[in-house]
Amino acid sequence: MDTVQHYIGGKLTSGASARRAKVYQPADGSVAREVVLGTRDDVDAAVRAATAAFPKWAATTPLMRARVMFRFRDLIEQNAKKLAAIITDEHGKVLSDALGEVTRGMEVVEYATAAPELLKGDFTEQAGRDIDAFSLRQPLGVCAGITPFNFPVMVPLWMLPMAIACGNCFILKPSERDPSASLLLADLLKQAGLPDGVLGVVHGDKEVVDAILEHKGIQAVSFVGSTPIAEYIYHTGVKNGKRVQALGGAKNHAVIMPDCDLDKTVDALMGAAYGSAGERCMAISVAVAVGGIGDKLIETMAPRVRALKIGPGTDSTAEMGPLVTKVHLDKVTGYIDAGVAEGAKLVVDGRGLKLQGYENGNFIGGTLFDDVTPEMKIYKEEIFGPVLAVVRADDFTSAIKLVNEHEFGNGTSIFTRDGDSARAYMHQVQAGMVGINVPIPVPMAYHSFGGWKRSLFGDHHMHGPEGVRFFTKYKAVTSRWPAGIRAGADFVMPTLA
Repeated sequence: MDTVQHYIGGKLTSGASARRAKVYQPADGSVAREVVLGTRDDVDAAVRAATAAFPKWAATTPLMRARVMFRFRDLIEQNAKKLAAIITDEHGKVLSDALGEVTRGMEVVEYATAAPELLKGDFTEQAGRDIDAFSLRQPLGVCAGITPFNFPVMVPLWMLPMAIACGNCFILKPSERDPSASLLLADLLKQAGLPDGVLGVVHGDKEVVDAILEHKGIQAVSFVGSTPIAEYIYHTGVKNGKRVQALGGAKNHAVIMPDCDLDKTVDALMGAAYGSAGERCMAISVAVAVGGIGDKLIETMAPRVRALKIGPGTDSTAEMGPLVTKVHLDKVTGYIDAGVAEGAKLVVDGRGLKLQGYENGNFIGGTLFDDVTPEMKIYKEEIFGPVLAVVRADDFTSAIKLVNEHEFGNGTSIFTRDGDSARAYMHQVQAGMVGINVPIPVPMAYHSFGGWKRSLFGDHHMHGPEGVRFFTKYKAVTSRWPAGIRAGADFVMPTLA
């Protein structure tokens, strides 16, 4: 059986740990391979390799770092289908969706190729008499990323290109559920000319996470995952003196106004709620039907949900693949059970789906609830599966109140033909990313990704301009040369006048 190893100092290694975890194929439930579960010693080895590589890499010009990113970007494009196949094999999402994930990750690499421009400081000539003032951004040192199972290529590519292009070294701890793509990314970076030690990959579970959070040689940690873990990552990392950005869970609402184009809205909801089997932090999991649109929305959506084409990710006709593990399948099924028990109207039931030839796969059908209320578990908690809850609201004010009172504030959308409603929603809603007739408003790489409220712990959003700020420290310099020194000592606060 294949074993997924660590990548430390430019080489594959299993370290000293005898612990292994099984990596499953979601479509049939079989064991595909094993992954090494690392130890504190493995993290320390990766940190030591990165620390040794850091001085030379930090001294490398931004232009040379950008050229590595240019080559890395081209290699990702050349290997996009290979990366997508690995994602589908271990995560389960359909190949077309996996290819889309690779593309969105590659966009951040493209942004990182602009390192010479992104890292330019500011300069003020004659800020005071014979004095110049300027600022610059410098790398932090060794940084780390802890990434989720649902985007094993895209999320690492939200972190490591920005960190590395800014002059840092980076240690990646990918999800142990689908770890193989991380090693292909590491290999492509080495082919692109990245020096050994600048990137390390250490697989593992909580032991490795805690080792990262507590290691004195790591300066910053970036994380994407559930809110309870994000909160733990943030508080533990900050307690140990690290800069931390921790992106947590979501309950993304789509507000459906009575004047929307219903057919296009339903098209958008189908992809946003059921694409990737709902295993997206930007999935729409609540539709707020405003005024009299609710009945029409349910009538239009129900047959579409029942007709979802579900199959293994390698099936080119499939619209939705399996969930990542049997454990997660049981969890999502439990949420549907809870919704029924609490009195929500189950319009389409996805439980119990079995596909011929894939009876042991982690499949579930699309599920649609109506008459969901804010007190229900399926409304309050992140399900992370293909379950859409429809909530009724009397008017726009009631709808936005629902969104703003929810503990999560990751992303949200409004579907309307009315510019006034859209503009009011954009300004008033308490969420980090807003779509107007766009169901999954993930910002492009040259903007930044992140939520509000309990969807983000820390001050910085991810990739884009915020990524540069997170992975660098700001330095301000005030300069006067000897010819301009005034005679005598000054004992008052300098004003540079």
